[in-house]
Amino acid sequence: MSATSATATTATTATTATTATTATTSVLVGAVRAGRTADVVSLLDGMTDAERRLCLPELKALRKELRAARWSGESRRSHPALHAAGAACQTGAAAVADWLAAADMRWSQASPTVLLHILGDRDPGWLADVVHRLARRPPASNVSYELMAGLVRLSGCPVPTTEAYVQGWLHHVGGAWQPGGTVRDRLRADPHLAELVAALFRTDGIGTLLGWLSGDGPDRWTRALAQLTAEGALDRTTMVDACTARLLRGGTPAELRVFLRLLEDLALTRDEELRLTDDWTALASDAVSVVASHAQSVLGALALDGQLPPRQLAELTGAVLFRPEKKLVRAQLVLLGKVLARDAAAAGELLPAAAQAFGHEDSDVQERALKLVERHIGKVTSPEVRGELADAADQLSPMLRARAVRTLGAAPVTPELLAHEEVLPPPPAPVRLAPAPESAAELAEEISALLASDGDVAAFERALDGLVRHAHRDRDALLEALEPVIARRWWADGGRLDGRHWSGSFSGGHQLLDSASVFDYLLAVLRGTVRTTTPRRALPDGGAADRGCVHSALHRSFEARLLEVAHRLSTDPQPFLLATPTWGSGLLDPGELVDRLDAYRRLGARVSAVDFGQALLRVRLGDRAAAAAAARRASALGTEQGERLARWLTTEETVLPTSRWTTDVRVLLDLGEVPALHHDLPDGLNQLGRPVSAQRHAWYCHDWHDGQRQHWPALLPERPELVAARLLPDLSTVAVDNVRGPAAVLPRLAEAEGDAGEAVHLCLAYGLGARHADDRLAAVDALLVLAARGRLDPGRLGTDLGQLVRSGAVKPLRLADAVRTAAATGAKATVWGVLREMLPVLLADHATGARPDSARGLGELLTVAAECAERTGARGDLPHLAEAADRRGASRLVSQARRLRSTLTGEVAAA
Repeated sequence: MSATSATATTATTATTATTATTATTSVLVGAVRAGRTADVVSLLDGMTDAERRLCLPELKALRKELRAARWSGESRRSHPALHAAGAACQTGAAAVADWLAAADMRWSQASPTVLLHILGDRDPGWLADVVHRLARRPPASNVSYELMAGLVRLSGCPVPTTEAYVQGWLHHVGGAWQPGGTVRDRLRADPHLAELVAALFRTDGIGTLLGWLSGDGPDRWTRALAQLTAEGALDRTTMVDACTARLLRGGTPAELRVFLRLLEDLALTRDEELRLTDDWTALASDAVSVVASHAQSVLGALALDGQLPPRQLAELTGAVLFRPEKKLVRAQLVLLGKVLARDAAAAGELLPAAAQAFGHEDSDVQERALKLVERHIGKVTSPEVRGELADAADQLSPMLRARAVRTLGAAPVTPELLAHEEVLPPPPAPVRLAPAPESAAELAEEISALLASDGDVAAFERALDGLVRHAHRDRDALLEALEPVIARRWWADGGRLDGRHWSGSFSGGHQLLDSASVFDYLLAVLRGTVRTTTPRRALPDGGAADRGCVHSALHRSFEARLLEVAHRLSTDPQPFLLATPTWGSGLLDPGELVDRLDAYRRLGARVSAVDFGQALLRVRLGDRAAAAAAARRASALGTEQGERLARWLTTEETVLPTSRWTTDVRVLLDLGEVPALHHDLPDGLNQLGRPVSAQRHAWYCHDWHDGQRQHWPALLPERPELVAARLLPDLSTVAVDNVRGPAAVLPRLAEAEGDAGEAVHLCLAYGLGARHADDRLAAVDALLVLAARGRLDPGRLGTDLGQLVRSGAVKPLRLADAVRTAAATGAKATVWGVLREMLPVLLADHATGARPDSARGLGELLTVAAECAERTGARGDLPHLAEAADRRGASRLVSQARRLRSTLTGEVAAA
């Protein structure tokens, strides 16, 4: 055959092979598209590895096509077959693992049986690589446990012990759908039982899932593991040590309860408990309450049997007595009493340990410890120990210390020791805003940080002014610097669309919820992604009704300025913003505003109505001399805005008209009209001055978001009462409805320049009674700031709290926690001033039995009051206190009422 003929034959053969391969690929892709998984498997079985690889580009193209309509019927039909075919046609283990765990096919996968069939002919080492890559994926990847377990079986590799694999194993073994047998039976049959059980103790967060799967029934996991340990399928020492180590590592109470239950099911022997004495001590000292209680009970049993040395019991006592759980503290003191009754020789070591409770914040604990020491001090023969106990009595409350003078020989209480120095935080100093970023690159970094973490008001205002300045200076350079930031945003590939087509995200009106959404919107406008007409159409109608929502005016004012900024960015960028505050609180120096208006005049720039209106609301009026000087300069500008500013600076501030009313258990305020804010401001801001009736307040409202609330005090930085009155319904929910978060705004209200009146004090009262601790801490911060600035009215706050506790809006136990925290900072005189006004109302109800609910927790409030009165040397009569103190019994309420009466009548000093 000639060379030419041979070449022709080769070419024909290659063409035929290519045609055949193309046809095979088309058939495979067609079967995948139709969702015929059985046909796909049959076709794959007849292909070589090379033929499979040639099909991969078409499969990837189909995947990209289906990804655009992920939830369509065609996509759901095709994905299982595509999942299998793509895995079979990949070569590398990493590529197969990526394909199998891909997010776009996570909810529509091929069955594990199919995948194991098409992958089962690969090299065992390759299969081991695949399964370990899959196991390292996060549990949310939804990789099938049956698939991973099957690959382990086929490859013969060590079992993975990753979080995803262990969670899958738990679901597989403990699932209610598993046919036949118990959890113990299925565990016993697992060839990798020891490795996977060991992984349970190393995997963070697994205890919660294990507890959910286990339940409390006889077939629970913990009992099954304990039974397998008893049978010898699991090593007992390893199980006990691993369980104890897991408890020592800590975690959430829900998670640790599971491992504690396992430890209880293992039923430790006395020798095992003795071997773990150091671990029990560490758990009783530092573990969560439920674990510490168990450890304490184990150690207590050892101590009562004489198997825990007194020195070790004393060390344990020193750690437990200052835990916050009073139940543990009381139990420890009871344990000491039992041990001392059996072993008098231990008094020299145990009584000094008990005396450490003399400094406990709870006077009941102090009294229990003092009684214990008084009962057993006769067993102490060492003068040094007796002197140590007498010195420790200095930490007792004045009333108990007066008793210790007689029983322990403590130093007498002197007037100098009773002197109190109020400790309040320094008033917050105003912090000036830094100038806007000089370079576009620096601005891009700050905006990126805001998008990630939603910064404070100062960072927001600085970045907003910087965006306006750089857009006016060099729009193209700004966009170039912002491009890396924009590329990471969810809307970056949305095309040029009207905002209303973006699922409401940029619809204009009630969507600029926080710093991130504001800058998302402004960057989209700047880039041209949102049509330029959208911001103008979105400007709110100042004549629109308030729609029954007391805070919609705050939201609309915040939003109106930003929508106006967006409109100017897309049409006529401003050189800078007039309303950028001078200080972080939102205040604007009047002289600085005059300088800005002068710069606008020289540049011939057009003043934006809402921007200027917001500047008026922020300009500082409290310094009347500075305001008058700025007014003269503003009038000399000869512009309309200069004249308006001059009038604004010289107008006397009007009193905010309010009226109080009660609904269900809440106390709220109605606002009258503030003419200067209603008539002298542009649309978008003038609703701030309109009357608002909280009686017609709509509790469900679209006009606010937690991320925006922090900006509202900066809208009216010298009018915290106006903001607080509109926030009052929200603040009431933290106490009445157990909502979390609204009280975070209280410190900003407390730091505002204006006077704190009825609305601010009512908001503070609700915050102090909040359900959640972080809200109560925010309220305590606000209380201390107001007191430090001399703007707290303890009488008004105490009266409000009395009314709210009496109505049931504020629960006494929550309030007691808040005021105890405030007193612990050193503000005992401030707290006493509040409680002195509040307690008579509650004591009167208790005396008559008119409102029994308000008496719950009254003992805790009296405890705080007694502590504050003792430390501050308070004297005088408290109405209705005597009736409570004269009642029979030794309840906390009665004992603390007696303690407070003794303090106020001077009996402590006399003693």
